[in-house]
Amino acid sequence: MQQKIQQHWWAFALPMLAVLIWSMNIAVTRYVVDYISPISISFYRWLVAFIVLTPFMLIKVWQQRNIVRENFTQLAVLSAFGMVLYQGLSYFASHETTATNMGIINAFIPVFTIFVSMLLLKEIPNRFAVIGSMLSLFGLLYVMAQGDFSSLLGLGGHLGDVIMIVAVFFYAFYGVFLKKWQLKVPLMISVYIQIAFALIYHIPFIIWLGLDPIDSQNGLSVLYAGLFPSLIAPLLWMMAVQYIGPNRTSIFMNLMPVFTAIIAYFWLKEAWTVYHTIGGVIIILGIALAQKKTRRAVVNKPLTDV
Repeated sequence: MQQKIQQHWWAFALPMLAVLIWSMNIAVTRYVVDYISPISISFYRWLVAFIVLTPFMLIKVWQQRNIVRENFTQLAVLSAFGMVLYQGLSYFASHETTATNMGIINAFIPVFTIFVSMLLLKEIPNRFAVIGSMLSLFGLLYVMAQGDFSSLLGLGGHLGDVIMIVAVFFYAFYGVFLKKWQLKVPLMISVYIQIAFALIYHIPFIIWLGLDPIDSQNGLSVLYAGLFPSLIAPLLWMMAVQYIGPNRTSIFMNLMPVFTAIIAYFWLKEAWTVYHTIGGVIIILGIALAQKKTRRAVVNKPLTDV
């Protein structure tokens, strides 16, 4: 019994470390904007991950080729939404907004997932989800407006935030598609095939926009993006889901704005202001409320992965 308790306490470090890695990647994304184009780092990121995984996954993919073929279209769609549209737009957003704002907007994934679930799965949100979502949206607009809502009338200054919001919305679609389809493809094979599709999707953009070379200024950032947020963090997250469950694991995503702001403050010298504090608190309270279930929902809702 004691061993089981210790194992569970140890497991709580897994999602925290995963969120820290993803938060660090947001700061890396913001740092490297002057050294490599968005399309280039996006392509290199998945290329590194693909090269690392290939020796371990190629034979397994061949052995499971019938399952992969049966889910070919779904894997292609998941890759488009989760690895290209979300990640790619994030890199473009980093040119127009701060890492701190990107971290705050990323925390909106659970809220946006509620609305996408309503659209695709016909799931009617409960009163907590509606009130919490509205509260979080108010907090986000407060942060974007820097405490002055009249400034929202000028879109130019908020282009990066808007792009990041669109990116997060695409990731919400990714999560809902995963839930809707419930693919029987082994997890790592699914990730590997999605990465392969992501590389293919990048080809037209590379032909059109070109590809920056990897050099001493951007090399470490590319390596970090390809290894830690692409492979290590998802693995830690999946392990956390197995140990402590998807619901408790998902709560740790709310730490992303905090981790990102701390990293951006000390590394990128981004200021943490009063409006970040006020808006951030409102957003986190709203997200927490949006994930609260009514008593009936808790009884009927099956346990699903994040």
